[in-house]
Amino acid sequence: MAGYIGTSQSRIDGVKKVTGAAKYAAEFNAPGLAYGSIVASTIAKGRIVHIDTSGAKRVPSVIDVITHQNRPSMADNDKAYKDDVAPLGSPFRPLYDNRVMFNGQPIALVVAETSEVARDAASRIRVEYTEEPHVTNLFQQLDATISVPQPTNPSEAVFTPPSARGTPEQALASAAVRHEGTYYVPIENHNAMELFTATAVYEPGGKLTVYNKTQGVQNVQRYVCGVFGMKPEDVRVLSPFMGGGFGSGLRPNFEVVLAVQAALALRRPVRVVLTRPQMYALGYRPAMLQRIAIGANSGGTLDAITHDVITVTSQNETFFRQETGWSALLYKSANATYAHRLARLDRPTSSDQRAPGAATAVYALECAMDELAVALKIDPLDLRMRCYSDRDQIRDRPYSSKALRECYAQGAAAFGWDKRNPAPRSMRDDGDLVGWGMATGVWDATQMPITVRIALSAIGHAEVACATSDIGTGTYTIMAQVAADSLGIPLENVSIKLGDSALPPSPVEGGSWIAASVSNGIATTAAAIRENLLQIAKTMPNTPLANVGPDDVALAGGDLVSRLDATRAVAIVDVMQHGGIDRIAQEKTTSPVQDEDRAHNTHSATFAEVKVDEQLGVIRVARVVSAVAAGRILNTKTAASQILGSVVWGIGMALQEETLIDHRFGRVMNANIAEYHVPVNADVYDIKVIFVDEPDDSNPLGVKGLGEIGLVGVAAAIANAVYHATGKRVRDLPITLDKVIGVA
Repeated sequence: MAGYIGTSQSRIDGVKKVTGAAKYAAEFNAPGLAYGSIVASTIAKGRIVHIDTSGAKRVPSVIDVITHQNRPSMADNDKAYKDDVAPLGSPFRPLYDNRVMFNGQPIALVVAETSEVARDAASRIRVEYTEEPHVTNLFQQLDATISVPQPTNPSEAVFTPPSARGTPEQALASAAVRHEGTYYVPIENHNAMELFTATAVYEPGGKLTVYNKTQGVQNVQRYVCGVFGMKPEDVRVLSPFMGGGFGSGLRPNFEVVLAVQAALALRRPVRVVLTRPQMYALGYRPAMLQRIAIGANSGGTLDAITHDVITVTSQNETFFRQETGWSALLYKSANATYAHRLARLDRPTSSDQRAPGAATAVYALECAMDELAVALKIDPLDLRMRCYSDRDQIRDRPYSSKALRECYAQGAAAFGWDKRNPAPRSMRDDGDLVGWGMATGVWDATQMPITVRIALSAIGHAEVACATSDIGTGTYTIMAQVAADSLGIPLENVSIKLGDSALPPSPVEGGSWIAASVSNGIATTAAAIRENLLQIAKTMPNTPLANVGPDDVALAGGDLVSRLDATRAVAIVDVMQHGGIDRIAQEKTTSPVQDEDRAHNTHSATFAEVKVDEQLGVIRVARVVSAVAAGRILNTKTAASQILGSVVWGIGMALQEETLIDHRFGRVMNANIAEYHVPVNADVYDIKVIFVDEPDDSNPLGVKGLGEIGLVGVAAAIANAVYHATGKRVRDLPITLDKVIGVA
């Protein structure tokens, strides 16, 4: 039987999704279900003096209004509110007291028999505040920034700037060619299709079943237990399907607290669904202001790199990611220095958004490299090849695998890069200016501890269970593929259970680590099942596997078979019958020990063509080629979809996405998907995805992960193409028509 790993397979959950059988958090019903509607603050900072709920309570079918004054008991210490991926600081506590920390903060919850009544009643609540001065503008905080805190444990060290190398200031001053630039990426908000929802079902005895949109059901379970002082066995969280997370669901969001508060107070099921504007009161990609200086010799190799970054966070938490070290993972330079500072704003805490840190930092780095190439009069691709790094210069170690050169070569060939005229404004098509740009991408390749349970029946059916999430990436399908290959059974004989806190432990799904983690976890557990079967088979009369070791047998076609001699095989059904069992189950934890002597990363090369209307400044991304090296590809179909989606996101990042704030009120002005622009079908043209062969031995299956790498570098490639088309360098995103109009 041919293997499934590495082939193109349609999603096994696809039929459920297109027929409506896949149930999301807002679609789980319960008898007596009530509906909650949030009342949000209209100021950015201050105190609530009085909440008048009388108008809401007079509306027929309103059940109750919950505020900080009548909510159920909640923990009074920060530790209880710390989730698995919480940053430093004091987490936000929904409806805890009268303090207002940001505009749009939930300050009351109206609960009614229908969602329509709840929303109408919520509009009738009147609130009096004592306002305090606030700041929501990054540029007003530049003189009040703080340094990224020093790590208190090794896990935090990966987010702090690397140590300086050499004498960067002197090397920069003496470089033959220098480039300095300041680049800006605005706040960007997640806009997944599914709104954040929690349906909290109160059960006899005070237990809760919570259906929540989340990237980590066990993270939410632990959080709810901490906040409300409940026992783990009394809280079950489920999220079998998720309509897009992209980092917004890594941490528990306030809708789950509000739903649980109401369910506990009323002792009945309550559902809270955020509106689209309320989604903008959650985490977001932090705005980033960065200054890069690069010095090179006349031959085009780097003498020095300096990279200084300022990102935003909230007043109460200190959120940051690795923003400055990516250059050392791409380009060699003996002299380098990095700095990262934070600007505290009266806004919700910023959060992870697809390829956090890398998408924004590599944008500036790759634009700076393009500008350096122009100054040197060197082809941008040639410059990157001259500066290519075979070693991670932060820790001076080789890579477990790095096929970036092959990405450059295959991507350039598919794009036709050798036909590029290097002069800006030199290429045209039917009156439009044409520009070609390229950029590099890099991301981490990580594997996390995970536990998987597999139950294999005598008739050749397997149930694979793990609490991990499928956030839309195709986790159901790759889990089934790996299980089918590991157990030697058809794909349709595999059932996947995930997204349930009662299942074996899993980390949150993020950082592109779940594919590698859960796949190798399945392989580990399948090996334990194979060993159990072999132990039983060795007790069978006249067994052909008497002297075969565990590593020398495989499960294939319903048999336990010798890898060395395929004629030596025993049917699994016969083994189980001999053992007097109809199913065999194993639950194993895979705790990877990643080789610290090597760097583990994925890489990409993105080539983009833009066409710019010379009179109107309208930009179209006509073609994109994305060549990706990410280890072993589990499913070429779902993997290509991941990269296609990433490229579309990169188009939005480059040309459209920007969260606009009225700083007088600290309020998001475009908190909807009509005015917060994202690419639609008419914005997306030809996208070609290439997967470069890249064997890697970092884990048994050679998997690296794909969720983030497809986005990194896309915005830079488009920005570089816009410069090539127009001769005008735009360093602040998004590149809108007003920034390029009049380019003639």
